[in-house]
Amino acid sequence: MEELLEYKRYKIGQAAKEIGVKTHTLRFWEDEFDEIVPIRTESGQRLYSEDNMIIIREIKRLLYDEGLTIDGAKKKLNIRENSGLLKEVYDELVEIKELLNK
Repeated sequence: MEELLEYKRYKIGQAAKEIGVKTHTLRFWEDEFDEIVPIRTESGQRLYSEDNMIIIREIKRLLYDEGLTIDGAKKKLNIRENSGLLKEVYDELVEIKELLNK
């Protein structure tokens, strides 16, 4: 089932309805947040992946539930991305250390 979600795509109207915002809001967020990169069809139609939807839900939560500004939400998303990257680097360094200690 998870494999099917990986390939599910939402047109902008479907995505907006699912998230609970207007389509123009999604287009605005797409301009403001580099993390939202929909697939474009040959005709230019936006298709949002499930990964896009996860990010969009988080942006909505930060803006609507936490009451952050656009800049505040950008910073919070950036911190989360960087902490994930730092975790990956840390895990790799631990693996290297273990290899060196053998």
